[in-house]
Amino acid sequence: MHPENAAPLGLALLGLLLGMRHATDPDHVIAVTTILSRERRLSTATRVGIIWGLGHTITVLAVGAAIILFKIAIPARLGLAMEFAVAIVLILLGFRAAADFVGGIGSRVFSATRADQPMLVHSHPHRHGGSSHSHSHAHSMNHDHEDAAADSDEVHRDHLLPEGTTLSFAARQPLLRSFAVGLVHGLAGSAAIALLVLSAIPEPLWASLYLVIFCVGTIIGMALITTAIAAPFLLAANRMFSLHRGLVTGSGLLSFGFGLILAYQLGVVDHLFSGPPLWTPH
Repeated sequence: MHPENAAPLGLALLGLLLGMRHATDPDHVIAVTTILSRERRLSTATRVGIIWGLGHTITVLAVGAAIILFKIAIPARLGLAMEFAVAIVLILLGFRAAADFVGGIGSRVFSATRADQPMLVHSHPHRHGGSSHSHSHAHSMNHDHEDAAADSDEVHRDHLLPEGTTLSFAARQPLLRSFAVGLVHGLAGSAAIALLVLSAIPEPLWASLYLVIFCVGTIIGMALITTAIAAPFLLAANRMFSLHRGLVTGSGLLSFGFGLILAYQLGVVDHLFSGPPLWTPH
């Protein structure tokens, strides 16, 4: 190897490795874990990581290249606002899990107050959303179901056996959501990444090339991470339903809690909503 070729090769390898390490940042891992927690296929989980990385790449390249090439300065309050968007996304990703968790506690407490009432399990036809069907459900013995007509549009609000839960924010359209989350995360980290690269590589052309390689490393790293994270979820989903449900709930609660802490840190401690803002790109 010629000595003049060693520097570019080392630069490319460093950018690739640092990009892969960047994928392991806690907010990144928590976000994608919540998105793919309900996935049942390893290939989809890998695609979630790749699509997240593509979304991340778009905003990092757009904002980062502007900073490197045109020396654009990001105001402190704007930088905090971009990071605050990540906190909002984490809260939204975990909100359903937190709501279900609180609702589950409430339903268990409520059910305990009715434990002494005799229950009747039966089946009769009724309508849900315009279609007539029947399924077994439970009523207290004093429930009068004889008057409920088979063709009634009434939905039985006192069913004690759940028919299922609606899909959470993170469970619907995981690829689209992972792309959107990647965009927000890339926007939040673009300024810090670009400033770090520019300080290490003053030449704009080489700095921009490094940024591209860094983003490729981030895509590869996130694909590996999501594949690794999905494996225990898939194993639990196929063999241990209660464990899988706990992992899904836990990942959602972690996302919700981490988002709240991050929002408090940025909004209150770092004075996003009061002056003067304290922002150090990182």
